[in-house]
This record gives sequence, structure tokens and C-alpha cells, in this order.
Amino acid sequence: MLDHTHEPAARSWLDTANSPGTDFPVQNLPFAVFRRRGTAEGFRGGVAIGDQVLDLAALAADRPFDGLAAEALGAAAGDTLNDLMALGPPAWRALRYALFALLGSGASETSVRAARGALVPMNSVEYALPARIGNYTDFYTSIHHARNVGRVIRPDDPLTPNFQWMPIAYHGRASSVVVSGTPFRRPMGQAMAPGASAPFYGPCRQLDYELELGFYIGPGNALGEPVPISQARDHIFGMCLLNDWSARDHQFWEMAPLGPFLGKNFCTSVSPWVVTLDALAPYRVPFERPAGDPQPLGYLDDPAERADGGLDIALEVWLESAAHRARGLAPHRLSATSFRHQYWTIAQMLAQHTVGGCNLQPGDLLGTGTISGPTAPEAGAIVELSLGGTRAIELSSTGETRTFLEDGDSVILRGWCERPGAARIGFGECRGTVLPAMA
Repeated sequence: MLDHTHEPAARSWLDTANSPGTDFPVQNLPFAVFRRRGTAEGFRGGVAIGDQVLDLAALAADRPFDGLAAEALGAAAGDTLNDLMALGPPAWRALRYALFALLGSGASETSVRAARGALVPMNSVEYALPARIGNYTDFYTSIHHARNVGRVIRPDDPLTPNFQWMPIAYHGRASSVVVSGTPFRRPMGQAMAPGASAPFYGPCRQLDYELELGFYIGPGNALGEPVPISQARDHIFGMCLLNDWSARDHQFWEMAPLGPFLGKNFCTSVSPWVVTLDALAPYRVPFERPAGDPQPLGYLDDPAERADGGLDIALEVWLESAAHRARGLAPHRLSATSFRHQYWTIAQMLAQHTVGGCNLQPGDLLGTGTISGPTAPEAGAIVELSLGGTRAIELSSTGETRTFLEDGDSVILRGWCERPGAARIGFGECRGTVLPAMA
């Protein structure tokens, strides 16, 4: 639904929220959990506006809202957003309307004064995970990525027969999900070298990133009660950037016969800001399946999903090597694509997750799987760009090359929505840096 909070001409009294190219105009209002960097303050909920974070705990102390908006503000002021996520769309929307009025150009002097007193400069804060993540599931829903990687593993039969019939997923490790900026160590594990008769143990030699989006569950469902596709959106609070780091050599060796394990469970990075589905409403696009492809089974099909189940979210991957940092050079852009190319929608992923009776809970994290487009420069993982490590990728400015990630590399994911007639909605960035293995 589009409403007054999506009006592209709307402005904030905070000038930086009106700057061209900002990720955080008044039409966005994403949520995070933060505190002032280097302090012992407690973490609490915040909302991004321009170059500032609106401290929701400080705001709540002034009791600026009534009714459902006040309840939602109180739930958002804690050290995780789980309580807010559990409240559901009416409460989320009430809080969005109240914050939009508070931060918009038509706010009263009293409201502006209260909000200004709760602003914290974004460049002075640090973040925690937005939610207490009970469970993490990662999907595999880009047909372009599936074909590209499948050609590396199974050149003669790259696409598994089930891919076009259901959203495939594996159960990830919630304990190793970290917020953007957290470095991680290169993992140790087993791999099988080509032509070898026995595996070897050692540091990962084919470390990769995966360009993904994540989405957080709002109200859960009871054990044994599937969420119908027509109601799935009401169970999704919002979206973030997600990097599902992958040890490809370990992963390809261990995936016989079960799914990813050590190749995936060492680290997953998420951006701190959670962009609500309401903020993304202007960027919904039809979910379209090529006429010659299998059409979704009934439990995964719905007229509303056909009409606007997709999302046109622009995405980029950048690599900053240690040499880039040492010489003060800008990072190198590896690829760019859009989420609109994904073969399954997030509502279909949620419906598939629950169809057997699995009970999701507020704050659970679901990943979309790697997002790749139909052309080579739109690949969402380095295993695709390097053709399984057989093609070197040259990094601009430094003269370095990569087939997989090296120690000291930082990978930066960026995402935003932009089109004429709508306000730009940004996700910020998701960053992670590779540290040497600990043998």
C-alpha cells in the first residue's frame, strides 16, 4: 500500500535527510540497535534519518505518542527489536506514521525540539545485531547463480531438477551471524584436490562471499500451522543486506550427500539497518515466471504475488584489499545487479519454510540466497566471476588479481531502491574483513 509516507516530495526539517543520494530520507525510517561508540551505554533501538540516529529510548522517555504508536515505540526502545517485530503490521505502521510526522517538515516546534534532543550523529555510533536471532535459514533462489555455480560442480547438469519447483534452503548457524564491520578468521577444514585420492586439512583456499538480502520474521506461527502465501507478507518485518561467506573448497567436498555445514557456518554478516516492507512498497514489481518454465504449485501461487511480489532493489559488491587501504585508494567494484531477477519471492520463501509446520519466531533471520543477474557482470559471488577460480579478476588501481578472497580483503555490499517518481530508499552497507586462519 502506498500512502502519505511514500510521497516523493516529502521533506524533513533535518537537512541531511533531504540531500540527494542519501540512503535515509524521511520516507525510509529503518531500524537498528546502537550505542555511542566507545561507551558503556546500553544498546537500544534507533531509526536512521539523514546522517543521524534517532535514539528511540530517549524519545520514549518523553512519551511523545499515544496508543498503538506508543506501544510500538516502547517495544523498539529495548536492546533488541524482537518485541517490535512481534507486534505485527498495524503497530509497525502506527509507529511509522508517528515517526514520519515527528521528523517531517510539518512537525511542530515542540516535536522538533523533542526529536533534536534524541539525535545522535551516525558517525559516532556502533551497532549490535538488530534482533536476537533464534534461527537462521538461507535459501538458494537465484536461477542465474544456480546455473553459474552448477556449471562449476556439474558442467553437464548444472540445475537440479527441484530448483524450479520450490525455494530450496539449508538451516544455517544463528550463533555465527555478526553485524557489519565484524572481522572473521579464514576457516579451517577438509577439501579434496582435483585428482586426489584423499582429502587434506588446512585453511580454506577458495574463500568466497555471497551477495544476499536477509529478512526478519515478525509475528511467528504456531508449530504445525503453515503460513498461507496470501498472509506471508504480514509475517515479514523488514530486510537487510546479508553476506553468507562461503568456504567453497570445504563446501563442495562436504556436500555429498547432505547440504552445507562447515563451508557456511563460520560467519554470516548482516547490515545494521532493517528497512521495513512499508518503506519498500514503491519498489514492488510483478513476479513473473517465463511461460516455458514450471509454474508455482498452488500453495506457492497467489494473485497478489503475481501482481507485485518482486522487489527492485539495486545491489553492488565492492572489494577493498589491504593494498587499497594502505594507499588510500577507493575499493574496486566487482559486480552490480538487482533483486528483481530472483526466481522466488520472499513471501514464497516464507510459505515454503512453514508448509511442513515449522514454527518461525519473531527475530528469526531468513536469507534470500545469492543474488545474481542474467549477465556475467551481475554475478553475486566470486566463484561465478572467476569461473570456479580459473579466471583472474583484476582489481583497479592496485594491479592485484583475485580468483578467491585473500587475507586482509574487505567485501562491501551496498543496496538501494531508486526510480523516477519515488524517494530513494537505501540499506547502508554490509562490510566484513578476512583475517588469517587460526590453525
